[in-house]
Amino acid sequence: MAEALLEIKNLRKSYGDFEAVKGVSFSVKKGEVFGILGPNGAGKTTTLEMIEGMRPITSGTAVIDGLDVAKQPYAVKERIGIQLQASAFFPNLSLVELLDLFNDLYAESSDPMQLLKEVELAEKARSMVKDLSGGQKQRFSIATTLVNKPVAIFLDEPTTGLDPQARRNLWDLVAQIKKKGTTVILTTHYMEEAQVLCDRIAIMDQGKIIAEGTPTALINQLLGRGFKPKRTVAPATLEDVFIDLTGKALRD
Repeated sequence: MAEALLEIKNLRKSYGDFEAVKGVSFSVKKGEVFGILGPNGAGKTTTLEMIEGMRPITSGTAVIDGLDVAKQPYAVKERIGIQLQASAFFPNLSLVELLDLFNDLYAESSDPMQLLKEVELAEKARSMVKDLSGGQKQRFSIATTLVNKPVAIFLDEPTTGLDPQARRNLWDLVAQIKKKGTTVILTTHYMEEAQVLCDRIAIMDQGKIIAEGTPTALINQLLGRGFKPKRTVAPATLEDVFIDLTGKALRD
């Protein structure tokens, strides 16, 4: 069994009398894709931000690759990559220049053109972020998370607002990142996305984890409780039809 890269124990976040995250505990293995699902306001993003060292932890512990986030936040940030729901970049720098800037910030020497090639943006190397499509911006944002050769990357709703081709392309990108041994922790509102990408998922509601396991195991538990679908589930989805008719190629 793979060694745990991330260990979260009784993580809590309070704002005065309001407790946004209520004693969350889970672990993530090296090299797996772990999803955190839940309705709006469930505490997903707050949980990620505490783990990433971007928001103070009220109590509990988060340890990444042997580093305590609360005690060693800068060391943790050197070891991880973060893609936010919305990212802002210097508007007058090209993609190559921005990746060079990230190299300087991390004291790294990653090849900007190789990173852009990995996210299918090599032809946009001299473009500015403002001139990219939504899907291209998301792929570039992920490229920036890879500059420091992280042990784990965090993706917060990475495919929200993307068309089917761009979403499927990003799924392929996440699979490639995993194949290279990088751990991926993501949040998403798309259940099909979680089922396709995630080795395991945790479902949050009202600041707590209410279920955890592989997608298959969680589905089987539901069926074991006597669940009967209200309609027959077809072996293909409308999105599959759309991709089949219009092609999988990106329309950037």
